[in-house]
Amino acid sequence: MKDNNVIRFSVSLPEKLLNELDKKVNEQGYASRSEFTRDLIREKIVKDNWDNEDTEVIGVLTMIYTHHQNDLVEKILTIQHDAKINIMCNTHVHVDHENCLETVMVQGKVGQIKDFAQKIGGLKGVKFSKLVEAAVPAS
Repeated sequence: MKDNNVIRFSVSLPEKLLNELDKKVNEQGYASRSEFTRDLIREKIVKDNWDNEDTEVIGVLTMIYTHHQNDLVEKILTIQHDAKINIMCNTHVHVDHENCLETVMVQGKVGQIKDFAQKIGGLKGVKFSKLVEAAVPAS
């Protein structure tokens, strides 16, 4: 059952910091300071989840590679098949004649996901590789 109780608390800020907060709230289209603050807290919680190697998280590995590199596609597939993580979804786009863009949505323990991303990112022919670290924070 979802807990819909909202508890109000106050935060003291120096005036300059409050002005910066209000500027960000307006620039980013937040409905209120509270919405902005909730997002900051969630972001910090997600970041902290990635500090513990055994925490269960989700992420997206984005990579650009040349598919003409010897056996690169086969190596990427082997790493994916041998991974000790859950590969939830994989998208593959042919950017041009030489380059492919691939995203791999993953779920598993932090250490295993990082290991997976490093193995792929280190392959010859992978031109770009970035892991977006995510998690599902409590509401």
